[in-house]
Amino acid sequence: MTKVELKIKMGELFPSAPVEEGGEWLNITMAPEDWLAQAQQLRNDASLLFDYLFCLTCIDWKTHLTMVYHLSSTAFRHNLVVKSKLDRNNPQIESVSGIWKTADFHEREVYEMFGVNFLNHPDLRLLILPDGWEGKNPMRKDFEDPINMVKL
Repeated sequence: MTKVELKIKMGELFPSAPVEEGGEWLNITMAPEDWLAQAQQLRNDASLLFDYLFCLTCIDWKTHLTMVYHLSSTAFRHNLVVKSKLDRNNPQIESVSGIWKTADFHEREVYEMFGVNFLNHPDLRLLILPDGWEGKNPMRKDFEDPINMVKL
């Protein structure tokens, strides 16, 4: 599916989700409350088959957080970037680890580094950091490290 065809398909499936096509891949912004159902559609729609989640990360914009998901179809070789804006004070979004198994560890990393709560995640706990780092979220721009005096 070409980028133009993919844009048309996204408009048909998700008419309220803004689509950007400025970069190499098509970008679509989805509301966090709609994400789980829309992720299932992306994975299961016979013309899309986004069966591979190859990157999941978070961006701190100081005013809000943005979840970023990179999806690919191994059958059709098309890619899509999905973004979702989260409330900085209570960042939460449904886990997609039941749809794409690789999300399990990626979500745990974002949980510990940015403090995003992945609702219904099967094992949401620290992945890399040692005990005692719960809730410190060192990748957030407001994180202060008194030992190394890091302040962004």
